[in-house]
Amino acid sequence: QVQLVESGGGLVQAGGSLRLSCAASGRTFSSNIMGWFRQAPGKQREFVAGITWRSGSTYYADSVKGRFTISRDNAKNTVYLQMNSLKPEDTADYYCAAGNSVTYYSTSERNYAYWGQGTQITVAS
Repeated sequence: QVQLVESGGGLVQAGGSLRLSCAASGRTFSSNIMGWFRQAPGKQREFVAGITWRSGSTYYADSVKGRFTISRDNAKNTVYLQMNSLKPEDTADYYCAAGNSVTYYSTSERNYAYWGQGTQITVAS
């Protein structure tokens, strides 16, 4: 089992910045990748960004490319999502997720086995 705890959500004005953190514990070695997803009210959950634990390779949804940066601190088993130039359409619940043991790249939530409880971000216009 892998436990994930997110922090850093809140209310921010459009154009502002926030940084989310996701602390992982338990059998973290069983996951090769970590991801951030989000779910806006009335919409399906969507992929935001992903990173591999070993190499630090990153990948992003087109909607956040150039504005969001995912990073990891292997020593702390923590993944971060730095969000800049926030827009009202970024308003959503953000979830951290750990990939299953056989996945090395995925934007699909089906390949993520463990999820955090979510943290809410509201971007005011």
